[in-house]
Amino acid sequence: MDLHRALIPRIFQNSILSVRGRSFRHQGVPVSSWHKHKPRAQGGVLGHGLPQAGPASDTIQRLDVASLIADPSRVRLLEGLSKADRNSIVAAASYRRFSSHSVVADQGEPADQLFLLIKGGARYFFITPEGRKVYLLWLVPGEIFGGASLLAKPSAFLVSTETVRDSCVLVWERKTIRGLATRYPKLFENGVAIATDYLIWYLASHLSLLCHTARQRLAHVLVSLANGMGRTCPSGIELDITNEQLANTANITLFTASRLLSEWQRRGAVAKTRGRVVLLCPERLFLS
Repeated sequence: MDLHRALIPRIFQNSILSVRGRSFRHQGVPVSSWHKHKPRAQGGVLGHGLPQAGPASDTIQRLDVASLIADPSRVRLLEGLSKADRNSIVAAASYRRFSSHSVVADQGEPADQLFLLIKGGARYFFITPEGRKVYLLWLVPGEIFGGASLLAKPSAFLVSTETVRDSCVLVWERKTIRGLATRYPKLFENGVAIATDYLIWYLASHLSLLCHTARQRLAHVLVSLANGMGRTCPSGIELDITNEQLANTANITLFTASRLLSEWQRRGAVAKTRGRVVLLCPERLFLS
């Protein structure tokens, strides 16, 4: 069986099943506008006091972190590590808050920090030489970015990462996280496993461009976003996203995206308003 025939349909199927059975823990993502500005970061070193935060805020931060790392399956970077080791690694990080639409890691800048998303949401993007903003992977709490900081040879961020709503992250300086990876080899192994996941995502995306229609690509984007970043509502799963952003993510034209969304709305698969899509019946997206 050809690789793309085995891989892509399973991705579609798993995404649909995930949407139908998901717990809807993630809130919506305000992505109606995207702009780059200097991040508003606040916080301090975890466990060493927060210079700009009071006791109540300090308690909330500790609870956020403790809740996430209590289940190592939610944080791929910390899988396979004991509770004591996880706590030691987290204690070496700084806790930072970023306002929505902040560029936290900038394409081409030195990869001198590793980030773990604790709360909120983020996504990768790439600016082409022509100035076009290309959207890539969405990130949810428990996922990392800035993994190049683990490499022995200093390097630059290949892509930028921006928050899509007010977010909180743990931050390790490059020297710190590399020292921890030496002390805890499993940490580096997990980083390699995460990099492998990115390769799988790239392979699936590339094969989808070669082997699948615009309809299939846009359907997959909608289902994936609903599963990872949507919010439940009485009629389905709601996404705050524009036709242009959907078209860019699926690598199709704005005209095609608008036409398909209108068709799906007539079929009862989605409900569309300006800057918002409600996924009503994901199975109907894949009907020819």
